[in-house]
Amino acid sequence: MNKMKLKSMLEEFYKEDLGDGDVSSDALFRKGDEGSFSLLMKENGVFCGKDVVEIGFSLFGSSVSVQLFVEDGEWVEAGQRIAEITGPMGDLLQAERVVLNLIQRMSGIATETYRAVEHVKGSGVRLCDTRKTTPGLRMLEKYAVRTGGGFNHRNGLYDAVMLKDNHISFAGSISEAVKQVKTQIGHMVKVEVEIETKEQLVEAIESGADVIMFDNCTPETIRDWIPLVPSHIVTEASGGITWESLPAYAETGVQYISLGYLTHSVKSLDISARVRIGKGV
Repeated sequence: MNKMKLKSMLEEFYKEDLGDGDVSSDALFRKGDEGSFSLLMKENGVFCGKDVVEIGFSLFGSSVSVQLFVEDGEWVEAGQRIAEITGPMGDLLQAERVVLNLIQRMSGIATETYRAVEHVKGSGVRLCDTRKTTPGLRMLEKYAVRTGGGFNHRNGLYDAVMLKDNHISFAGSISEAVKQVKTQIGHMVKVEVEIETKEQLVEAIESGADVIMFDNCTPETIRDWIPLVPSHIVTEASGGITWESLPAYAETGVQYISLGYLTHSVKSLDISARVRIGKGV
């Protein structure tokens, strides 16, 4: 987690929420009014977002103190206390919603990833995410996948070559696409090719792809084709893979399975802030 980047992100989120000020808190509280609240997990799951809690509340000054009781990746039961936050009431209430929104989503992703990893435990396959993330939240969502026991695919368009059907159509063929990109990229950049037919698979192998993605192929098809792939080429399955079909894909022999639903369709975990009021709490 890049904490400098996280701090900048949180500052922008607070600017969006606060605007010119908190009308409710400014009208209710006097300077010096202090309080405390606990962050409570309302359902079972994997907690994720420790840095968000610590940095999010710290942006409101040294008068706000944070005590965390769990670590990222820890399984938390409903009713368990995650953290205790103390400070000026207005600051606590201004910081609360942004922090809760983020850690609820991150914990939901971490929990779903954990469930998926457990679902295929023993198969040896690695589960990873995709670029189907929420704009602006990719760093946090991909961190949540890692927290849940998954792995990250490329972070964006900038750190790996992935030749999809449209790239190949524009270039004319898989061979031509791979040839062109390899004249431009550095030796540290991997080239992945997406295939859907046996002919494309053979062409991708012969063109020198580093990674081959079986896209929208059935488990039976992948199982039949994978013996054709040399051991130095990494294999991946993706496209339309669900919770129900995941075990079948895990048994095909692919090394990675990328799951878009880990980030684009996940349900946030329910986490609440329970207030306790009092001077000097």
